[in-house]
Amino acid sequence: MDCADLQAEALATFDALFAEARAAGEPDPTAMTLATATRDGRPSARIVLLKAHDARGFVFYTHLDGRKGQELQVNPYAALLFHWPRVRNGVQVRIEGPVEIVDEAEADAYFATRPRVSQLGAWASRQSETLESREAFEQRLAEVDREFEGREVPRPPRWTGLRVRPDRIEFWYGAEYRLHERWLYEFDCTGQCSKRMLYP
Repeated sequence: MDCADLQAEALATFDALFAEARAAGEPDPTAMTLATATRDGRPSARIVLLKAHDARGFVFYTHLDGRKGQELQVNPYAALLFHWPRVRNGVQVRIEGPVEIVDEAEADAYFATRPRVSQLGAWASRQSETLESREAFEQRLAEVDREFEGREVPRPPRWTGLRVRPDRIEFWYGAEYRLHERWLYEFDCTGQCSKRMLYP
């Protein structure tokens, strides 16, 4: 099987499991752990939401001046983890790869679909900076609301999408007695690819 076929197979497997997660009533199938690291390798992780995925990769949105945005600019590699405990005997999907910023048209199109309060919040938040009080943030939100009153809210210039372009995708299927089934797809920049099983 060539690389294009393996990539298509991996994406189809993800799509099928994602659909199963929705059908199984997972609270939010789009929730994924995002792991980043500083330039010197210190890791951090948080939950973000998947907003788009296709053959190019997996997209989430954030402010480039926040911690994850800063880390991904100096060390543009990330790991994603989906955990769907209600699917089969529990499924994890692990995705790793380089990260790129989506183009402005794509970011603008997504931002336009967000609820207005979320759009205003993107302007009001100085993401990851120290906040004196909740009241201070609510005041900033009110100021932004007045600024854009009666007109559409544009996307903040440093608020955008980031796409993880997988070079590794692992499908982890839970089983009794920790006898899990694991399948790893690997793709590299030279066009080499593989699919193999891993020990539990």
